[in-house]
Amino acid sequence: MKKVLVVEDESAIREFVVINLKKAGFDVREAGNGEEALRIFIEEKGNFHVVLLDVMMPGIDGLTVCRELRAASNSLGIIMLTAKAQENDKITGLSQGADDYITKPFSPSELVARVTSLCRRVDISVKPSGNVTDEIIQGEFSLNLRRRGLKKQGVAIELTQVEFQIMEYFFSNPGKALDRTDILRRVWGESYFGEEKIVDVNIRRLRMKIENDPSNPEHIVTVWGMGYKWIV
Repeated sequence: MKKVLVVEDESAIREFVVINLKKAGFDVREAGNGEEALRIFIEEKGNFHVVLLDVMMPGIDGLTVCRELRAASNSLGIIMLTAKAQENDKITGLSQGADDYITKPFSPSELVARVTSLCRRVDISVKPSGNVTDEIIQGEFSLNLRRRGLKKQGVAIELTQVEFQIMEYFFSNPGKALDRTDILRRVWGESYFGEEKIVDVNIRRLRMKIENDPSNPEHIVTVWGMGYKWIV
């Protein structure tokens, strides 16, 4: 049974989320603020597949909690809960390590679909790959498919499970222009409800990690009007 932590200070919304996730078969814990969320996460030794995290909370806000959770685990799935007016918070949350966001109000079907999809990606990230080739070497980079790791000149680069899947797609298609929609479907799934901008934010985050000069990328190159290309 997949384990989910719901962090939301508004009790009505939290109850709505918890009830629907339990109906869908998830094992759910809940927290009313950031402090409680971090305490539960530590007490349960980080044993969660996904955390649903409200952005605006009293005390420790959701963005801070997101950053601390991501520092504790690269494989944990994090979904930010945002209001329609919190456009900047969506981008900030993704750049702090969140994998996805859901805009309030949302339907039970969208909620369950997004959590299920992220749980599936988390499972992929923690299970050894069955590929015959365990490691792909391209230029100064090596991608280990079994350990789900990336190295540049022998130095390990910490990646979230979403970032790894994007890099795996790039390594499978070196020099090929990949459409944003193709990346979205490959990594987030065919039934993903969200926007393509989530691809751009993750690309920006990857550039910060692997490029010598993120503002002038040499490896993850923008193909204007289309998407991105991996060059080694």
